[in-house]
Formats: sequence, structure tokens, C-alpha cells
Amino acid sequence: MTISLPRQMIQEVERLRKTEHRTRSELIREALRAYFNARRTFPTYTPTAAELRAIAKGRGAMQRGQYYTLDEFRAWLLADPGKKAGAKKRPARASA
Repeated sequence: MTISLPRQMIQEVERLRKTEHRTRSELIREALRAYFNARRTFPTYTPTAAELRAIAKGRGAMQRGQYYTLDEFRAWLLADPGKKAGAKKRPARASA
């Protein structure tokens, strides 16, 4: 079997194999085993048409500035519960 790798990846393989006192074949075999195990553990997920529409809708809202940062969301979670109940929608952010 022959494979082609970018120069930077070859240099990383060489550095790692020397550090770990291994052959290239040992290192590549282990990398492939890890890859195959990860694919079995976390199989590729294909979103449904409805999920793709929801993702597109969310991306559009983000582009319009209609989102909260993680810090804002955390602050809201920690806010007085009485304030949350009557909270109004925040106006959209201005585009940069």
C-alpha cells in the first residue's frame, strides 16, 4: 500500500515516531485503528430535511444579529426568576 501525505504531515509523523520509538507502519496502524473505532463509536449523522431548514433559519437569524452570547444567556439563567417571566424580546443587534 502506498499513500501520499502533505509534507507537514510527513514531518509530524516522523517527529512522533522518533519520539515514541516506533516505525511508520506502527504509527499509521494505530492511527487507523483509532479512526475506525471513532467511526464505530460516533457514526456520521445525516440531518433530516426539517433539521436542515431549522439550521438555515438559525444561521439567518444570526446573520441578522438575532442571537444572545453565551455570557448573556448565563446572565439570564442566573437572573431573578421574576424578571424572566415578564422579559420582553431584546431588539435585534445592528449589523457590523
